[in-house]
Amino acid sequence: MTAAHGIALVCALILNASANLLIKFGMNKIDQAGGLLAGGAVAGLVRAAGSPQLIAGGFCFAANLVFYAYALQKMKISVAYPIMVTAGFAIIVIVAGWQLGERLTVVQWTGVALILVGVSLVASHAGAQLK
Repeated sequence: MTAAHGIALVCALILNASANLLIKFGMNKIDQAGGLLAGGAVAGLVRAAGSPQLIAGGFCFAANLVFYAYALQKMKISVAYPIMVTAGFAIIVIVAGWQLGERLTVVQWTGVALILVGVSLVASHAGAQLK
C-alpha cells in the first residue's frame, strides 16, 4: 500500500460520511415541506431533484466510489472497510449531535468507543494484511 492509497481511503470515508449527512440535511428540509412523497412519486422525484443537499450527497457518494475503489487496489477489504465505516460512523455521530441535536446515551458512547478501539486494532496490523 502506498500513502496515496491510504489518503484515498481517508477521502472515501470523509465523502461517505458527508454524503449521508447531506442526504439527512436535505431530507429534513423536504420533511418540513410536507415529505418526499407528498403529492405522489413524480412530485417526490421533482422535490428530490431540486434539493441541493440531496444532489451534493449523490455527488459525494459517486466520488466516494472512485476513491474507495482506488484504495482497494492495494488494501485488503477486511482492513479498508472497517476503517472506512467506523471512522465514518464516528464522524456522523459527532456531526449529528452538533448539527441535528441527536444525542447518545453513555452506554451508546461506550459502544462507539469500543468499536473505535476494535477498528484501531485492525488498522494497527494492516501492514501484515496488504496484498
